Amino acid sequence: MSELTLLLLRIGFLVLLWFFVFAVVYSLRADLFGVKVRRMPEPAAAATPPASAPRSNTAPVAPAKVPTGKKGGPATTDAVSRIVITSGPKAGLELPLGTEPLTIGRSSESGLVIRDDYTSSHHARLVLWGDQWMIQDLDSTNGTWHDGARVSSPVPITVGAPIKVGATTFELRK
Repeated sequence: MSELTLLLLRIGFLVLLWFFVFAVVYSLRADLFGVKVRRMPEPAAAATPPASAPRSNTAPVAPAKVPTGKKGGPATTDAVSRIVITSGPKAGLELPLGTEPLTIGRSSESGLVIRDDYTSSHHARLVLWGDQWMIQDLDSTNGTWHDGARVSSPVPITVGAPIKVGATTFELRK
């Protein structure tokens, strides 16, 4: 074998060895520090109507208040139920509940999208079971909390009790 061929094989082997070392270092860095996640901007366009949208001269009408029976206790479907976010990035948001299950999570497929670092993609689910709302944790990393207790199996929701998902707290109201 000529000296030139042997030299080229040595250099090729050295380059391959260094490539392997850099791949291992990159993998260790990603495992230790995580991969940089790009934050999605909050949709500001949905909050303001476009300039070309026709404006109505009528004032918005607030929904009529439905009297609720006793405070507390399991929520029933006697009145229209809604979710009210009390703290977190979307504080003040009210979301009416129908009869369909509502998924909560970071995924854009969720019914209630919460974009924070402590919320899983599919974090929790609200389900109407019979005549009361239940909350179910979907094996989230940081857990779902109802009235200060961690949810491990479907639990009936108490009206007005805080439910915590990630860094967001909300309540079920009538």
